Amino acid sequence: MSSFAHIQQKIRTAEQLREAVAGWRAAGERIVFTNGCFDILHFGHLHYLADARDLGQRLVIGLNSGDSVRRLKGPTRPINDEATRAHLLAALEVVDAVVFFDEDTPLNLIKTAMPDVLVKGGDWKPEQIVGSDIVLANGGRVLSLPFVDGYSTTNIEQKIRAFGC
Repeated sequence: MSSFAHIQQKIRTAEQLREAVAGWRAAGERIVFTNGCFDILHFGHLHYLADARDLGQRLVIGLNSGDSVRRLKGPTRPINDEATRAHLLAALEVVDAVVFFDEDTPLNLIKTAMPDVLVKGGDWKPEQIVGSDIVLANGGRVLSLPFVDGYSTTNIEQKIRAFGC
């Protein structure tokens, strides 16, 4: 299998995720779930995703669709299209699956994956994280991981616009 085919294989539908999770769980692997727009992948994202992966053996990313990003972030976003965002994330060694969701929250994907660990970035309190009640009721953990200061897609977007690019 080519390297690019290996990357593409990580981009899954919800049904494909359900099957993958069943196999991973049968193998005794701990599943970690996070979600986001991941519009312009930066150092803060890499650090966060690596920390998330360290909490288990498999990392699943729920990725906001383009329509979902626009509803949440406004008409100028996303900057990168769905295929670019998904493939960049899937190319990361720490990522095992990328699954799009079109809703405003990943609640349905969380129900599909039923992760052992649910994580979000440091601006979320664990009790505010969508799906935390479901994961906790199923015996899982919910964590808010710290940000790396100075890195955000919004800041990068503002810098680009300030330079007139």
